[in-house]
Amino acid sequence: MPCLNLSTNVSLDGVDASSILSEATSSVAKLIGKPEAYVMIVLKGSVPISFGGNEQPAAYGELVSIGGLGPDVNKKLSAAISSILETKLSVPKSRFFLKFYDSKAKT
Repeated sequence: MPCLNLSTNVSLDGVDASSILSEATSSVAKLIGKPEAYVMIVLKGSVPISFGGNEQPAAYGELVSIGGLGPDVNKKLSAAISSILETKLSVPKSRFFLKFYDSKAKT
């Protein structure tokens, strides 16, 4: 089950969080090649974050998946998620960091 945890210092009050969750779910599922039914997105707003020494809008994410990740996919995922955050929360792409964890399946 791919799980994307997103934290931002932007308030989610008055924001359509459902559209962010929906777009992120679709992007992760499509790019990793897993059904949307297995994708989990966690979105936290108003988290104290300093990026580059200031508290302007920023975001941090961690994506955990059993397989499906790699340099090309990770680059596409970063672009897709940063685009969603820029459009929906006005977080500049340059102020978003996404960390990837490719877990190995237990056999």
